[in-house]
Amino acid sequence: MSENKDLHGAESAASVEGVKFVYDFTEGNKDLKDLLGGKGANLAEMTNLGLPVPPGFTITTVACKVYLDSGEEPAALRDEVSAHLVALEERMGKKLGQPDNPLLVSVRSGAKFSMPGMMDTVLNIGLSDKSVQGLAEQAGDARFAWDSYRRLIQMFGKTVLGVDGELFEDALESAKAAKKVSVDTELEAADLKKLVTRFKKIVKTEAGRDFPQDPREQMDLAIKAVFESWNGDRAKLYRRQERIPGDLGTAVNVCSMVFGNLGPDSGTGVAFTRDPASGHQGVYGDYLQNAQGEDVVAGIRNTVPLAELEQIDKKSYDQLMQIMETLENHYKDLCDIEFTIERGQLWMLQTRVGKRTAGAAFRIATQLVDQGLIDETEALQRVTGAQLAQLMFPRFDEDAKVEKVGRGIAASPGAAVGKAVFDSYTAVKWSRSGEKVILVRRETNPDDLDGMIAAEGILTSRGGKTSHAAVVARGMGKTCVCGAEELEVDTKRRRMTVPGGHVVEEGDVISIDGSSGKVYLGEVPVVPSPVVEYFEGRMHAGADDADELVEAVHRIMAFADRKRRLRVRANADNAEDALRARRFGAQGIGLCRTEHMFLGDRREQVERLILADTQEEREESLKQLLPLQKKDFVELFEAMDGLPVTVRLLDPPLHEFLPDITELSVRVALAESRQESHENDLRLLQAVHRLHEQNPMLGLRGVRLGLVIPGLFTMQVRAIAEAAAERRNAKGDPRAEIMIPLVGTVQELEIVREEADQVIAEVEAATGVELKLAIGTMIELPRAALTAGQIAEAAEFFSFGTNDLTQTVWGFSRDDVEASFFTAYLEKGIFGVSPFETIDRDGVGSLVKSAAEAGRRTRPDLKLGVCGEHGGDPESVHFFHEVGLDYVSCSPFRIPVARLEAGRAATQSTGSDHR
Repeated sequence: MSENKDLHGAESAASVEGVKFVYDFTEGNKDLKDLLGGKGANLAEMTNLGLPVPPGFTITTVACKVYLDSGEEPAALRDEVSAHLVALEERMGKKLGQPDNPLLVSVRSGAKFSMPGMMDTVLNIGLSDKSVQGLAEQAGDARFAWDSYRRLIQMFGKTVLGVDGELFEDALESAKAAKKVSVDTELEAADLKKLVTRFKKIVKTEAGRDFPQDPREQMDLAIKAVFESWNGDRAKLYRRQERIPGDLGTAVNVCSMVFGNLGPDSGTGVAFTRDPASGHQGVYGDYLQNAQGEDVVAGIRNTVPLAELEQIDKKSYDQLMQIMETLENHYKDLCDIEFTIERGQLWMLQTRVGKRTAGAAFRIATQLVDQGLIDETEALQRVTGAQLAQLMFPRFDEDAKVEKVGRGIAASPGAAVGKAVFDSYTAVKWSRSGEKVILVRRETNPDDLDGMIAAEGILTSRGGKTSHAAVVARGMGKTCVCGAEELEVDTKRRRMTVPGGHVVEEGDVISIDGSSGKVYLGEVPVVPSPVVEYFEGRMHAGADDADELVEAVHRIMAFADRKRRLRVRANADNAEDALRARRFGAQGIGLCRTEHMFLGDRREQVERLILADTQEEREESLKQLLPLQKKDFVELFEAMDGLPVTVRLLDPPLHEFLPDITELSVRVALAESRQESHENDLRLLQAVHRLHEQNPMLGLRGVRLGLVIPGLFTMQVRAIAEAAAERRNAKGDPRAEIMIPLVGTVQELEIVREEADQVIAEVEAATGVELKLAIGTMIELPRAALTAGQIAEAAEFFSFGTNDLTQTVWGFSRDDVEASFFTAYLEKGIFGVSPFETIDRDGVGSLVKSAAEAGRRTRPDLKLGVCGEHGGDPESVHFFHEVGLDYVSCSPFRIPVARLEAGRAATQSTGSDHR
């Protein structure tokens, strides 16, 4: 078995032979993320580059998966860890937990994909009642030693032993209150020593055991805790949100400690090689003197901008700037860096490709192309359709009359409006009731994840661009304003006091602007995004007033259009939607739903047609509908002149065109009780009872309706043909295609096709215009997919109706189940994402693939498309590219997303795995 071999099922540690579970930082590289996790692979890469990385080693994701599958660590793991620990001790010249000169280590998680704050970390492992004295003497700083020890007990107690973290926080707050200080750096050694005693009592009471004094026991328990945190609630929730597979496992990094809490010449920080919010080059990040890394990420103390490090410690600042340039050129991307300065010595603790806002992603991709670091193909892998969709959201109207009450750091852009809530539970509860909320906290922590997901935006009074709130919000595309210090947030009383003394109570509406950092009272009106204005043709890339974001989007879209194979059409039912879709880049209409043309004033005419008792009544109804349909199609063909327009014949569930049976019954009953005339209503009620269906979605609709109501489909075909002929005579170029819905067997299609061909021939003879109208069908039933080879004998094209195909494959009704049990299925991990949102590759997708292959075996030139809303879903677009469809069709506003993802799909095999 090779060392990279994956392990599955119940394969126990004892049966795994020849697998290497532990790698020194000198042995790995950045391409081993599957095995070493992102953090471990990048620590190894920095070590190989000769950068100052504290020595350490990485326990692989394979070891984690064995542990999670079997409940036991691999048998060989302990010995491997021991061997690497001995090597580390020899390199450092001291032993783990050695009383007089202790080696301390951190134990940190590190999955393949960044999951900030979602899994566990323990710092300062190796400290005990004995070694804390040695650390104090070695460092010449008793305060530092006791501060490190209290941090270990606090993190170990919460992470490893499951003690409520609030108990430690309350004890720390009490210690500060007793000393009458506001920050923990003002506590002295004696205060921290007392705090350690109190922390140990909390552990004993809550965990039922003493804090372990054996340093190896500390390390082993911490490693297991990190393994187990992979399946923690917040980690699973984050993975579902970010669509990260649940079977990857996490690596564990054991790294020799370096200390940023040794005084004013020490500190810790996070840096970005470019601004993760805007993409602009410059000096971006946060620094905190006399602190450990968790203080920065947690946002519990407000940091200073990274640029101020130049005045604090110029030597370290200059070295950091050189390292940042090295890393960006090496990774060819925005890098997110964690570092510590220990008494003037700079140490690199982590680097990764940094999370960025949607706007920054587009700007950075084009900047790197201009710098020659990446090409167009790679640029397409640096952006996503989801990010483009974010850029199309509205923004606040700058000309509106607003009441600004504060300003923080613009951490993640967007315009968010909602009711202020002060805890995650309330955010989720109110959101599920249909309320839009803004989650307001002093600072967020990983336990706030479900509330952050539920909220429209996040507002904190502490923290910076590298705080937990900022990093997670950017990753999710949520609007976020951090570090609004002038706002006094009181979570216990559920209120926020703004400058001037005004109090925002829970439930009051506020607005936050993640692009400027501004906070407003009340609801601020929004205006269209400049990106939407660009797609609408109201802002032109390259023009003087076009901003750099529009220019970047324009260039990326040009890259995508040059690379993509899939064509992109629109779902549009009228000329107005068709024209908008064309402006957004649609290359035709993939679905015109004719039933939408019969709503409103025309509904009664369709009702009369369905309920007609005689041939004369039916023909009269059809005669009235024909010119209306023809006019619709003329306008549509004119709007899409020169591009294909696929018209689906009438496909409503029958109940949509019939009076409500309950309302009609009441009306008849009231008329009878009042002895009023009600013959028409009674006749109508009898007809509705006759046609009433328990499950209309699987009833008399689609091709079935066309077959049992003579003349219905032929009227529609005639209207299409006459409209095409009229446009042809007007020197237009109509390219109409006729689609028969809900076909389950080739015989249905053959009957309708024969009638349609006859009508088209009659119109050609009457107008003298040759019409080439393709006739195809919608594949939306499992039987149609399974017999696609037969159906292709009578169809010139297939359009997969994945909405109905998903319903019929899964056996559930979208309208009913999304509100009833989908939430539970998502929470339990049965669905990673709703199958109506992203195509179910294993079920629905396999039918699409097999039907496409069978259809083309029968008819090699068969045109294949998809017209469900999956056509605009990024992940689904990649699937449709893979199975060889010719086009996707989606709603007009999703067309740019589909175009971009079609380009990304075409270049995916050569692009990077960029998340």
